[in-house]
Amino acid sequence: MSNTDPKKIGTPFWKTKPLDHMGRDQWESLCDGCGRCCLQKFQDGKTGKVTYTWVSCYLLDTHTCCCTDYGDRSTLVPDCLLLTPKMIPRLRWLPRTCAYRRLAEGKDLAAWHPLVSGDAESVHRAGISVRNKAISEIYVHPEDVDFYAIGYRL
Repeated sequence: MSNTDPKKIGTPFWKTKPLDHMGRDQWESLCDGCGRCCLQKFQDGKTGKVTYTWVSCYLLDTHTCCCTDYGDRSTLVPDCLLLTPKMIPRLRWLPRTCAYRRLAEGKDLAAWHPLVSGDAESVHRAGISVRNKAISEIYVHPEDVDFYAIGYRL
């Protein structure tokens, strides 16, 4: 008799658990560390179209693509959202590459995702992250942010 229970044959948790049943560590591990969600963006009120910029939140370390104060980010940056599974389908500004969005849409994680590759640097090597591309908002005048608009969709 063969054992076909996926939990017993090593199937990754993101393939067996819905987002709203994941523990905190599992949920947090889905973040690939790309930093794209930390970029400033504009949303057209009429069309809903989102335009990303290369300007990042001041808390983003633009080399590591990690938040420099993750625990206090929502206090320090009131616009910073604490993602929940219920929010994901409504957040159309999440990059198409985002693991949370991909899983909510019924897709699998990309091959470059650190949980798949086993290497935290794979997201950077794949060119998905904002490493060394983003510019911290501390160096950009608020009126000039639109000059840093990205000409393609993330």
